Amino acid sequence: MRIILRHFFLATLPLVFGIAAGWGFAFSVPSCGRLVGPVFGPKCHWKQLEYQIQFHMAGVAFGCLLAATLGASMELRRRRAVQRATSTGGTS
Repeated sequence: MRIILRHFFLATLPLVFGIAAGWGFAFSVPSCGRLVGPVFGPKCHWKQLEYQIQFHMAGVAFGCLLAATLGASMELRRRRAVQRATSTGGTS
């Protein structure tokens, strides 16, 4: 069960970081007027969505890198523990 929870946690990291980055941008720039100024504010709705999607993609990319790094380090740690147990004659 512990292995399943570990893999579930690693699989949800990109999703969590992507959603957090998208929400972070959405709440930091509540209107187009703050993004481009009051003159071009009515015309920039799609630009704001584009920026939000870019922040979302950057968060997902960061989450993927973090999940890959954590997964590799956990696998290396597990492999070392198994090698140590087999070299001393214990069961894994």
